[in-house]
Amino acid sequence: MTSTDTDRPRERRRWAIDLRPLRVVAYRRLWLGNGIAMFGFQFTAVAVPVEMYALTQDSLWVGLLGIAAFVPLLVFGLWGGAVADAIDRRLVLTAGSVLLWVSVAGLLAQALLGVGSPVLLLGLVALSSVAYAISGPARSALVARLVPAELVPAATTLNFTTAMATSVLGPLAAGLILATWHLDVALPIAYAVDAVLLVALVWAALRLPAMPPEPDPDGTPRQVGLRSVVDGFRYLLASRVLMLSFGIDLIAMVFAFPRALFPEVAAERFGGGAAVGWLYSSIAIGSLLAGLVSGWIGRVRRQGLVLVLAVVGWGLAVALAGLARQLWLVIALLVLAGAADLISSVVRQSILLIYAPDRMRGRLQGVNTVVVAGGPRLGDLRAGAMATGFGSGVAWVGGGLVAAGLAVVLAVAFPALRRYRPPVTSNTEGASEDHPARRAQSGSGG
Repeated sequence: MTSTDTDRPRERRRWAIDLRPLRVVAYRRLWLGNGIAMFGFQFTAVAVPVEMYALTQDSLWVGLLGIAAFVPLLVFGLWGGAVADAIDRRLVLTAGSVLLWVSVAGLLAQALLGVGSPVLLLGLVALSSVAYAISGPARSALVARLVPAELVPAATTLNFTTAMATSVLGPLAAGLILATWHLDVALPIAYAVDAVLLVALVWAALRLPAMPPEPDPDGTPRQVGLRSVVDGFRYLLASRVLMLSFGIDLIAMVFAFPRALFPEVAAERFGGGAAVGWLYSSIAIGSLLAGLVSGWIGRVRRQGLVLVLAVVGWGLAVALAGLARQLWLVIALLVLAGAADLISSVVRQSILLIYAPDRMRGRLQGVNTVVVAGGPRLGDLRAGAMATGFGSGVAWVGGGLVAAGLAVVLAVAFPALRRYRPPVTSNTEGASEDHPARRAQSGSGG
């Protein structure tokens, strides 16, 4: 065998997605349950805006779904982060997952009964957002306790890639349902699928090992309240790199997230039907493809610069997609945008999990929940409002260009972000016998 033949498998491993975190039993269980639940969630993510547009024939109402989701995220996301730092994170994740199931059951009930109320839809979306805000920080903060530090980027990439895979398959399946049955039948089917599959996340949360909070350095008992939230903000404000990473993500999502425009654009340009499913899937397709060749991301040293370039690429690709008039070209450009989004998401989350100490991770993940989940919802409102006033084309293209431009301005004005490099860690860091990841590998907790 020649040296070239030997190098080929090694080169493939350098690029292929890193699966080593799946050797940790507890992480694998959470990854599986969360993946199944996220697939079901995509049916609701498509069905709710489609139902809202069918009821109102107005993209502004679709955009208001973003506000209905964002306000609870803003309030309960920060509080949920404080809870995740003060209470066993397994219990927090379980409670939030059960509440999320209740909200989906409500969507199913109103569809079966044919209530047809836009206000009720807003209320149920708000309840779903409360559940996500409570459970999201705990679920994200768990990763750094389940796997060794050197595997955090790989575990983060696996989570995002799985999310994108479900975001591809789920909307396509939802689009098929919408194209096959009338809305009176299709909507209950979509909500029922979500309700059934969400049970997997509840199961995964219950089977996790105990994750009690680590004590503060001074031994002060940690409280769930305003003071704890304020302490988290103080830490964040003193961490310029984290602040800038949150800021650039908000720019990308608020100004260049075209999701609220998909029902209108699909109906006006492409005749509706399955087109809306392709539009909702396209960004996720790009992220999925990028995730499958993401082995290089864990080895990136200039993470700050890569984050900036990814956000600029995202904005430009979205803007070009808004100019396209052929469905295949729109999808292709949104696939490129999705690839850039995967890179920026993984790098930013890795920065957060490595940069912050465990005692602060829940609260910082609470802020992260507000940014990651709230940013797109503000983007929905921005896109819907601009489409009402100026048309969907201006809302789509203009937003992408503004996002790319502001990302460049931020990187130039605050060089700390583009210069950031992660601290060097040894290959054995986090691999001691008393590390939570080592205990999780043994399958503790069932």
